[in-house]
Amino acid sequence: MILSIESSCDDSAVAITEIATCRLLFHKKISQELEHSVYGGVVPELAARLHAEALPKILQECEPYFDKLKAVAVTSSPGLAVTLVEGVTMAKAVAVALDIPLLGVNHLVGHIYSLFIEKETRFPLTVLLVSGGHTQVMEVKSLTEIDTIAKSMDDSFGESFDKCAKMMGLGYPGGPLIQELAKNGERKKYNFTIPLQQSPLLAFSYSGLKNAVRLAIEKGTPDDYADIAASFEHIATMHIIKKLKKYFLHVAPKCFAIVGGASANLYLRGEIEKLLKPYGASLLLSELKYCSDNAAMIGRVAVEMYEKGMFSSVEDLDISPRSEL
Repeated sequence: MILSIESSCDDSAVAITEIATCRLLFHKKISQELEHSVYGGVVPELAARLHAEALPKILQECEPYFDKLKAVAVTSSPGLAVTLVEGVTMAKAVAVALDIPLLGVNHLVGHIYSLFIEKETRFPLTVLLVSGGHTQVMEVKSLTEIDTIAKSMDDSFGESFDKCAKMMGLGYPGGPLIQELAKNGERKKYNFTIPLQQSPLLAFSYSGLKNAVRLAIEKGTPDDYADIAASFEHIATMHIIKKLKKYFLHVAPKCFAIVGGASANLYLRGEIEKLLKPYGASLLLSELKYCSDNAAMIGRVAVEMYEKGMFSSVEDLDISPRSEL
């Protein structure tokens, strides 16, 4: 079995995955949403302190599996430096104490493998990753063959939801709050401009849309927030749809997947389903409980890394907060 640890942002999670079957034997996550909601977003130092409290408590519950562990895996990149350190430090301690190898996992690869928790892998795939820190399109042929086709030039899809929710005083995390508010609004009430609509670039940008929402909020009242949320969600999604259409002119999709915390957005899922229909492409989605950060996805990557012998030494494994694919 492999013990896996996730602490890249504000979720403390530990999992146990069986190597031979990829079966998830244990998974526990302690969310910090309540503590950070007071501030309207994640406070890194607070997150690190909460990880230091939560991770050892979860690890204690895994003791019955210790004698069967073949490796310990941990998210080492990308993420918040102060929170990554908490997970990596604990993973190193476990590796030394139990004399087992160490696997440093890229968090973004983890999101891709969230599609395959307790399942066989299915490649090649075109993947849209949408989260609080990333918006990117990738062509994925295997664990080690991942090409990034397009990514955000500034804010991410998920981050823009969080910031718009904060401007409306809705709380944190903003994705579910905006989605719920948008249900009662008119999607075309506010004629926000689709970012980079005239640009030939295969890239994403949400800073301009976020500013347009800010101006609408300042001019309006709380009675307008449902319409603003609905219009924002529509344009934020149409931005992705337009860029995917541009990409599909050159590379027609066959098997497409949406991963990451913001992939739980139902409007985005629905619009991408419509987009894929003319191509006859299949759509892969993670279970909703595995869309956000979790250790099960890290464990699933780790099984494949273990089989390929992709180990790191305790001395050499370090965090890489800004690492990308």
